Amino acid sequence: MAQTGHTENSTTENTTTHHTKHSATMRRTLRREAPSTIGLLTDAQDFAAMRRYRTFTFDDHTVYLQQVEGLLKALAAQGVHTTVALFDPEDYAEFCAESGLDADTGASRSRFTAEIAAAGATVAYTGQRLSDLIPVLVSRAVRQATWEYATLLLADLGTCADCGQDIGRAAFDRASHLLTRLLEAAGPGTHHLVCSTPTENDQLLAVLHTYRDTTGPARLDSSEGAEFATVLAVAIALESRGGVVLRTSAPDSPDRVHGWRLAHGALPPLTAGEVFNAYCTDADTGEPVSPESGVEYCAGFDIGADPAEPHH
Repeated sequence: MAQTGHTENSTTENTTTHHTKHSATMRRTLRREAPSTIGLLTDAQDFAAMRRYRTFTFDDHTVYLQQVEGLLKALAAQGVHTTVALFDPEDYAEFCAESGLDADTGASRSRFTAEIAAAGATVAYTGQRLSDLIPVLVSRAVRQATWEYATLLLADLGTCADCGQDIGRAAFDRASHLLTRLLEAAGPGTHHLVCSTPTENDQLLAVLHTYRDTTGPARLDSSEGAEFATVLAVAIALESRGGVVLRTSAPDSPDRVHGWRLAHGALPPLTAGEVFNAYCTDADTGEPVSPESGVEYCAGFDIGADPAEPHH
């Protein structure tokens, strides 16, 4: 009986141990397949704003960035897919106030990070240096904010009192048509487009990168295209001073820069002199800037767009 009892206990212990190890293995597997998000304080000013919270234990921004980079590397070594989101202290405080959360807790910071990752700009960590990741993250965050602001401007315009047409939608459709025609007329090469227009509160800027070979249409990121068209649509709808600059690169030839101004829902071309002046003048000071070597400043060309409908 004693021997039998000992055997039963050993069997039970072995079964329990096996079950525990199996559960731990499954949890590790699930952990590797569960993505992680890190909310990053990219600059010293935002870092200083978070130090007012007792539970935020870092006191040096450089050390903080080193620790974040170490964490990213550790997660990557475990096979965990990790994205980095821009953590804004002002948005965080507003989020906590609206949600009734205590801002001075790690749980609240974690919840806010999940929220901004779902709706905001993120960058996937693939082993790149943090010093290389941060500029990309900031650029995406600026693009996201610009697109959201421009979208709100268009939505607030309402409908035309004469025809009942949605003004923002009509302007976006027109901007999309102009962009399509511009890309088709630009021909083959690597293209870098910039659209800028002033608004009451800010200067909106959108950037678009495309490539087109000699046989197919231009290839572009759909989100960049939508952002570019939205900013251009704001200029069309508000009839503000807008402009588009196209820089084209091709092998064994100098870069070419062309420009257009926005007027009455169309893009009439600038002269070569106007393009040169726009490119070689400091936007903040108005002082001349030396032209780039290996760059030709050219007049804009006819993009072949359909005539704009009468403005309502």
